[in-house]
Amino acid sequence: MASTHPGAPAARDAAYFDQWYADMAASPARDAVIARALGLPPEVHTTGVLAWAGVTEVIEELRLPGGGLLVDVACGRGGYGVEAALRTGTRLVGVDFSAVALEQARLNAARRLPAGRSEFRTGTLLATGLPPAVADGVLCLDAVQFAEPPSAALREFRRILAPGGRLALTCWEAVGPADARVPARIRAVDLRRDLPAAGFVEVEVVDRPQWRRAERGLWEEVVAAEPSDAAMRSLHAEARRSLDTFDGLRRVLATATAP
Repeated sequence: MASTHPGAPAARDAAYFDQWYADMAASPARDAVIARALGLPPEVHTTGVLAWAGVTEVIEELRLPGGGLLVDVACGRGGYGVEAALRTGTRLVGVDFSAVALEQARLNAARRLPAGRSEFRTGTLLATGLPPAVADGVLCLDAVQFAEPPSAALREFRRILAPGGRLALTCWEAVGPADARVPARIRAVDLRRDLPAAGFVEVEVVDRPQWRRAERGLWEEVVAAEPSDAAMRSLHAEARRSLDTFDGLRRVLATATAP
């Protein structure tokens, strides 16, 4: 599944996202505005909207062992997972259902990681295609809401984690579960309830309002600019949707351990 913001339209098929990623790769303007607003280094090609300070926090929460295996589910262009593998010395497997995203992720990894340290493969939030208990860490950033239902993705993450392995995921939850402005897929996310039910222990779900403020800055900058290409037009529409419902969502970081 491609990783994107919750304000985007309902999930589309792989062909839709293949075109979306192709437009993104052809848009230096999109990468520039996101890097500037979120404080990202230009070499971190990303799909999501997690600020640089958040990337550091997520990587630290994974507590990855050197030489271990990190699985980045819904990896998109691979930027966040590659950064985590680079900092921690782990091997990386990225999973996404868009062939175009996976090719971009491979190119990103080839530029930044030693040869043989990364692999990218087709899979989804509900079916990664990986064996049980293979991962020391699972990363899922800004995407779990696209699983139907999100709780099924959490069970898949638990399945592929080895005992003691850590999960770190970021997403959004509704401030008010009955708020009809918030997409139903976001209203379905309840990580405090669903992570223990999926078999995780040491569950922590914390609000990150500072990440949310960085998002607002991004969306306001995008709305104020004239879209210059297909990727920027898509981002502009996303920004308008996101600002329309901004106060109805909270930003969360969830971490948990496989027993």
